[in-house]
Amino acid sequence: MKKLLFALGATLFLAGCATDAPENADTMAEAAATAGSTALDYDNMDYWLCRPGRDGDACDIDLTTTIVGADGSLTREPFSADPDADIDCFYVYPTVSNDATPNSDTNPGPGETSVIAAQFARFAEVCKPYAPLYRQVTLTALRDRMSGGSMQADREMGYNDVKAAWEHYLENDNNGRGVVLVGHSQGSGVLTQLLAAEIDGKPVQDRVISALLIGTRFAVPEGDVVGGALKHMPLCTRDDETGCVVTFASFRSTVPPPAMSLFGRMQQPGMIAACNNPADLGGGEAELHAYLSAGGPGVSAGSQPAWAEGKTVDTPFVSVPGLLSAQCVNNERGSYLEVTVNGDPADPRADDISGDVITNGEVQAGWGLHLIDVHLVMGDLIDLVERQSVAYRSK
Repeated sequence: MKKLLFALGATLFLAGCATDAPENADTMAEAAATAGSTALDYDNMDYWLCRPGRDGDACDIDLTTTIVGADGSLTREPFSADPDADIDCFYVYPTVSNDATPNSDTNPGPGETSVIAAQFARFAEVCKPYAPLYRQVTLTALRDRMSGGSMQADREMGYNDVKAAWEHYLENDNNGRGVVLVGHSQGSGVLTQLLAAEIDGKPVQDRVISALLIGTRFAVPEGDVVGGALKHMPLCTRDDETGCVVTFASFRSTVPPPAMSLFGRMQQPGMIAACNNPADLGGGEAELHAYLSAGGPGVSAGSQPAWAEGKTVDTPFVSVPGLLSAQCVNNERGSYLEVTVNGDPADPRADDISGDVITNGEVQAGWGLHLIDVHLVMGDLIDLVERQSVAYRSK
């Protein structure tokens, strides 16, 4: 069976800038207090990618999925948003802008719209989606920094935008509803800063159903669930727990984090990079309910992978029950979500997935499966938010 392994540039699509974000509540609050750049005015609907009732909304897209069985069978799974959802989701996207400047402009490009499709639009099944545009640190700045360049990005510009969008949402849209915060990579770093400065330990925390901070380094004291990046909001340990955090960075079981990994490790003594598995918050290995891009991240149109021998997938997403499982591990390599691909060469389904960061033909182990952190657990996150919302309403 042909393996699905595609070369991905280290700065394609979802590569993130979270590695130099502040790592504890005190430094995050201090950074927020000293932020000086002027934020966008979110009365302007052009500064929202997703917002209920917005024309041309980036979340109003085709999310039809093909379920690829181990026997090679293909089943079509339709998608529909819930217009009557009684909770909200507020999303901050990862590093996707290819603008030539250190900070992105206010014109969303293909990166912004593509990542909404991959990471957020599906949440509209369980919540009303809000996703502000923000002037993030760009892929251009990330590439420059990784190559030893001197380009200077204004990290607080993006933070100030997100803070202003959050305040606009609270004042104009929330109306006391429960809300789930969703972020990946740079977006998770920005949301962690927002939580530390504006939410953690404050009355508004009561409205936060959960914070899904994916693909980042979120500090907790080793052996504890709170007290590092945030002082009051703990890691989620049960499906019916609210006001808590879900966070991880994913790595293949066959390619664990190296010593100089970008994720899975903390610099602070006594702290570890938090990990809790959305598929099983109680621990242990669990099957993942993934929603993968049918073409694979970074794969050009017309070169779709063979998800099942002799068959063509014509939907934008695929689901592969039984192919992927994961568990959180904490060892000498770090603390991370260890993902196992359970391919079977004897069956007609694909035996592997794309998602590694590859440069010059070599897997960049320090990035893990960063490109598809959210894809791997999308179905599990949706199910978790649904259960958490039930618990939140019953409080």
